[in-house]
Amino acid sequence: MPASEPIAHISPDGKCQTLRDHLIGTAQKAAEMASSFGCPQWGYLAGLWHDLGKFSPEFQRYIWAASGVDAHIEGKPGRIDHSTAGALYAIEHLNTAGRILAYPISGHHAGLPDWEADKTGNAALKLRLKNTELLNAARAGNIPIDILDHSLPQERPKHNADPALWIRLLFSCVVDADFLDTEAFLDPDKATARGNYQQLPNLLPLFTDYMRAKQADAADTKVNRVRAEVLSQCIAKASSPPGIYTLTVPTGGGKTLSSMAFALHHAVGYNKRRIIYVIPYTSIIEQTADQFRKIFGEAVIEHHSNLDVSDETKDNARSRLACENWDAPIIVTTSVQFFESLFASRTSRCRKLHNIVNSIVILDEAQLLPPEYLNPILRVLRELQKNYGVTLLLSTATQPALGPQSQLDFKFDGLPGMVELMDNPLGLHNHLKRAEITLPSDLNKPQSWDDLSAELTQHPSVLCIVNRRDDCRILWEKMPEGTFHLSALMCGEHRSVKIEEIKQRLKNGLPTRVISTQLVEAGVDVDFPVVYRALAGLDSVAQAAGRCNREGLRAKGKVVVFIPSSDIPAGHLRQAAEIGRRLMSQDCKDILSPHRFEEFFEEFYWIQGTRLDKHEILSYLQMSSDFRCSFRTAASNFHLIDESQQAPVIVAYGEGASLIEMLEKNEPERWFLRKLQRYVVNLPRYLHAKLLAEGALREQHPGIYVQGHGALYHKDLGFCPDKSIIYEPDELIG
Repeated sequence: MPASEPIAHISPDGKCQTLRDHLIGTAQKAAEMASSFGCPQWGYLAGLWHDLGKFSPEFQRYIWAASGVDAHIEGKPGRIDHSTAGALYAIEHLNTAGRILAYPISGHHAGLPDWEADKTGNAALKLRLKNTELLNAARAGNIPIDILDHSLPQERPKHNADPALWIRLLFSCVVDADFLDTEAFLDPDKATARGNYQQLPNLLPLFTDYMRAKQADAADTKVNRVRAEVLSQCIAKASSPPGIYTLTVPTGGGKTLSSMAFALHHAVGYNKRRIIYVIPYTSIIEQTADQFRKIFGEAVIEHHSNLDVSDETKDNARSRLACENWDAPIIVTTSVQFFESLFASRTSRCRKLHNIVNSIVILDEAQLLPPEYLNPILRVLRELQKNYGVTLLLSTATQPALGPQSQLDFKFDGLPGMVELMDNPLGLHNHLKRAEITLPSDLNKPQSWDDLSAELTQHPSVLCIVNRRDDCRILWEKMPEGTFHLSALMCGEHRSVKIEEIKQRLKNGLPTRVISTQLVEAGVDVDFPVVYRALAGLDSVAQAAGRCNREGLRAKGKVVVFIPSSDIPAGHLRQAAEIGRRLMSQDCKDILSPHRFEEFFEEFYWIQGTRLDKHEILSYLQMSSDFRCSFRTAASNFHLIDESQQAPVIVAYGEGASLIEMLEKNEPERWFLRKLQRYVVNLPRYLHAKLLAEGALREQHPGIYVQGHGALYHKDLGFCPDKSIIYEPDELIG
């Protein structure tokens, strides 16, 4: 029987949460979150007014009829718009400044809107605000005066702060507070289990003990002595004030653990809330997270997604409650997840943003930031550092030219004031040279696959890295039996199993030949006596060299650059390779010295010209004086991986087969999708559609595709329905 006081939620066992309790609870949580960037009053009002529409008698009748469990999710047939009323009231009560609150309030379920209608016709905030009857309906429910009677907050964002990012952070606070308050009512056990993490000051002794034991067990080699010195300098520099730092250390010099050492000591010294470790590739995130879990246990959250509930209207209340909000002290995530979240409009992506404030962000392999998004990425990084207490650390062996010293003749939004942690990066580079680079006599003359395979076969253990998936397959087929193949057509679990086998064989001194795409170049700690690399940019050649004589146990390793007989894929890979070809053709004793990378990246960025913001993200997020902005359009244009060209499929490798069977019988809850990520391969859309039409794939749930029956997955090559398929150039990378 309906309660006399308006309610917000009804639990499955019939208990009611009053609307007043929900609004005040959400407001208090949002205020606490927004206090991290000095705006608790704004957070409080956004939380207090976010569900004003639920006061309407129509919504109250509806929530009882629907039993309340899903009633607050808008966008489904029969759902009632209960978020626009609060946006209308904010503008009525606070005038134009009320638009600041109207964006997060109106979008707290459907996502941040544009002010004007976007090209897809999605409802704009301007149009929604014409529905004044929604506020009238809410008022008919006798909204308490203490809920409505609040003045304009006196707080302001920092001088010259980007208002679009500030509003996205307010939005994050409202969304997370709403989720958490709802969760505390609907699922108190889960709410109680949240948090309770060990904080960073408690994690520092764990790290210190781990590193002490690791160094005690390490052999007294030149490489290990250098790693110890890198670690020592990182710890010493951690007392430096918050800012933007670079860590330039050759591959194999211990950057991962040394960067964590800097972050932990810096966090404790400056009371930072968490450490966010951002990795370029999904293929290596698991091993980094596992390494940190060995030290810090459950204080580490690993967050990436090949499978996601991309349509908010297909989500249910409980799956929404399972979204990550990054409340752990150590987050390991991908560049895609991190940067797309910062520019997102969706609630599930934005929920975590306020937890980036006052953190330390480590960008691993910073040279891999995508050029077409470089200006918006650098703009948001500067904002986080300048106005939201974030310390940045760019960690790589091949530091890109992102500072103000870049001599470019067009607008380039660099990172000012970067400070290098290493006292002498050039000396470090010279000290850690463990391989000789051999270049072809003619950098324009291709080598046939037959000649290359014959040359590779002369080496008992060798790694050969190529630029394209079909190159990898073609060359592998010409190699002796037992040669390993690595590419992104193998699911994550498959790659991990093969890489572990490769490492073990190398450790035991067994002959080991590997043909791989460039996925092996970041975070895969293998140590070969000989490495071959297809012509590429200097950064890729340096990464390949880092897989040669990695531990320095040989006098010198050998890295051979060759010219592949296939075309280098068009776009950035080809541009980088052509710059690399030019620089390598110059008379130079050391083609991989640090100053060469600065020259390489400056030319690489110069080639992009105005395309460093190719998708015009910054123009969409340019906030007018009356708070007009295109949040949703910016988000729809910011995709580090072009999802329109790729589609995921769950493959029947190993446990994947039984997981597919479970998926046939169960709904795709988020926890289950996370488990399935290890068994996902991304295919070109046209191939995905072709296989679906032929019945080789099937859509098990909306948007979730699984491998059908048949020999689609090869034990060595991965997903391989037809080995004669020729990929388009932009589909071959990885």
